[in-house]
Amino acid sequence: MVVLEEKIYFWFLLAIAVVIVIYFLQLILKKKAQQKFATPVSLEKLSPNKSRFKPLLKVLFWSLAIAFLTMALVNPKIGSKMETVKREGVDIVFAIDVSKSMLAEDIAPNRLEKSKQLVTQIINNLTSDRVGIIAYAGSAFPQLPITTDYGSAKLFLQAMNTDMVSSQGTAINEAIELAQTYYNDETETSRVLFLISDGEDHGGNIEDIAEQAAEKGIRIFTIGVGSAKGGPIPIKRNNVTQSYKKDRSGETVITKLDESTLQQISEETNGEYISGNNTSQVIDKVNDILANIEKTEFESQQFADYKDQFQWFLGFGILFIVLDVLVLERKTSWIRKLNLFNEKKEDEA
Repeated sequence: MVVLEEKIYFWFLLAIAVVIVIYFLQLILKKKAQQKFATPVSLEKLSPNKSRFKPLLKVLFWSLAIAFLTMALVNPKIGSKMETVKREGVDIVFAIDVSKSMLAEDIAPNRLEKSKQLVTQIINNLTSDRVGIIAYAGSAFPQLPITTDYGSAKLFLQAMNTDMVSSQGTAINEAIELAQTYYNDETETSRVLFLISDGEDHGGNIEDIAEQAAEKGIRIFTIGVGSAKGGPIPIKRNNVTQSYKKDRSGETVITKLDESTLQQISEETNGEYISGNNTSQVIDKVNDILANIEKTEFESQQFADYKDQFQWFLGFGILFIVLDVLVLERKTSWIRKLNLFNEKKEDEA
């Protein structure tokens, strides 16, 4: 397992592009100046020992030196062994609505982005709980299984969009049904499902599915994202709104938050409905909910005993700087003596 400690230093790799651009600009200006001074044949006679390859080699040395020194600053660490860690926490699954109605901008920046922000903030406040992610629209599919890797959870979360599911709608029942498979029946951990949606255009049979979840000890907390007033669904190209979604009669579709459905689901499972319009209030409410849920001890495997590897990259970086100093721009004498291309000496001509 490799961990990059200071990823921000990867920006220094842009210096390689700067070095290459400077080299070619200097080469172009140099040739223009030489053309004014003498012909190519005369220049060859004036500086017969000048190598055409060595300057390019020195640019390569500098590029490699920058790359290795940048990696030294990033400081990769390698986990040398796995260890079993005992934790106390809750198994939490986030089911996020990715239907087209979540593109409505009645809540900034839009419903889906707001949902992702909320879940990200909730994950940032977790310490030892396990999390999983489900995406759903007209159907539901697993995005990330139960894990303690919060970094991966946030990466999967940010990649979610409304094009992930081809069938449209809001099949909340399928999301709840899929969530039930996330929890391990062999462990007695507390089970929580956060269902984030606008609640609109939902599939049927929600009550029966919610009752099944409750029987399995799953508490569903619903978070409603959107407004009662609602808003149109923008159709964008290159992040520019081209038009708005219309129904069969040509009227602009207005999608509204359906709180009643979400409240009904949470009540069936001894959960609670939370309005998702105010981020800080949502986070405070979620923290209170999780603080009052019984924690269960479980084991998880993780890499430990991480060792710094920056010294290898630092060593190679210094090596290429030294090579740049040692390599001169004139031709190497012993290579010239090999006469690889059968060149005739001037005195034999």
